[in-house]
Amino acid sequence: MKTLLALLCMVGILIPVYGQKFEPNYDEDKVPEYQLPSLLNMENGKPVTNKRQWGKRRAKLVEIFENEIYGKSPEWDGQITSRLIFENKDYLNGKATRKVVRLTLARAGETVDLDLLVFYPNLGKKVPAFLGLNFYGNHTISSDDQVAVPDTWVRNNEAMGSANNKPSEKGRGLRIDNWPYEDILSRGYGLVTLYYGQIDPDYADGFKNGVHALYPEEKRKPNSWASIAAWGWGLSRVMDYLEEEDWVDDKKVAVLGHSRLGKAALWAGATDERFGMVISNNSGCGGAALSRRAYGETIGQMINVIPYWFSDSFTVYDKKENELPVDQHQLLAFMAPRPLYVASGVEDQWADPKGEFLSCVAASPAYELFGKEGVPAEVLPPLDQPVMGSIGYHIRSGGHGLLPYDWKQYLDFADKHF
Repeated sequence: MKTLLALLCMVGILIPVYGQKFEPNYDEDKVPEYQLPSLLNMENGKPVTNKRQWGKRRAKLVEIFENEIYGKSPEWDGQITSRLIFENKDYLNGKATRKVVRLTLARAGETVDLDLLVFYPNLGKKVPAFLGLNFYGNHTISSDDQVAVPDTWVRNNEAMGSANNKPSEKGRGLRIDNWPYEDILSRGYGLVTLYYGQIDPDYADGFKNGVHALYPEEKRKPNSWASIAAWGWGLSRVMDYLEEEDWVDDKKVAVLGHSRLGKAALWAGATDERFGMVISNNSGCGGAALSRRAYGETIGQMINVIPYWFSDSFTVYDKKENELPVDQHQLLAFMAPRPLYVASGVEDQWADPKGEFLSCVAASPAYELFGKEGVPAEVLPPLDQPVMGSIGYHIRSGGHGLLPYDWKQYLDFADKHF
């Protein structure tokens, strides 16, 4: 039911939540007055003027985000084993290799399997790569049955061939346009993707399944890790594996995500500096967009519909955005000096495109500490005209989705920096 409510919210329909009526604000004149919390001032008010001071400031801010929004993820102290399910070194007439690798995370007598769908060009050298979570299973990114339909919980979506929370062959190949691996390979990049529900299923399960089962808690704390943190943590475990692979340049792995998985990609990039580039596609509130604008998706709407995405401590900020000690421009600044790209869709007002852009602007001073340009614009760029500094941004035609246009910009941005 809550998944349905979230969908209705996305299309701008009034929804009842615990007896309340929520109507998203899409009127700039109704955006409340706000002042962003400082990025480059220490807690004692002293300005941050160099990289060393920023390191201290950054560490403190990360701690606040952990305690107030996403929850604190555990340090990994288990074992990871990998098993090759299949490998085709002559994929696309010899131009590429495609394989599926099963990672098994083991700890405290529990195991979690993560199936990676891997593509890379056969160039005879290490290549940069994109890593991202997918929504409905690896089979949706394959036109042939060599890539199996996962036997796991998925969100119901008739268009994706899933019903009774199970995927099916009807979804095969339906997401190839969202993960255009042939274009990615032709540009000299690898692609690694996995189904996000294997890391943590996207429903209120009491944090008993997925990777949460590896770290059981008798009683959850206010800052215990929730689903967004778990998805980001899972991406770091994939990075553990990629560091051992001989085809990938592990200093040039771009972590990418769309929508809620864009939120997860940003948190992964913030907490794991091994990711050489971070890409947020339509991530909205709790992702790239400024919370204090209360435009489109808001803190209150998230914690009332999908509270398990966030730590319990986040619930106190329902309709109290200005009391939150941080805002999302600080999250974006955690990526400095690594390249960061944020993208919006003009029809995706739920994700607050302007708020995503303003967040990039407010994060840019952190990049300037490293002698780098942040986002090279002070006003929202024209439609379909990307701007690329060390922070890239575009607002494109269309709505909520990870589209071929987006990928073209990400590939161009990776060319610029990788």
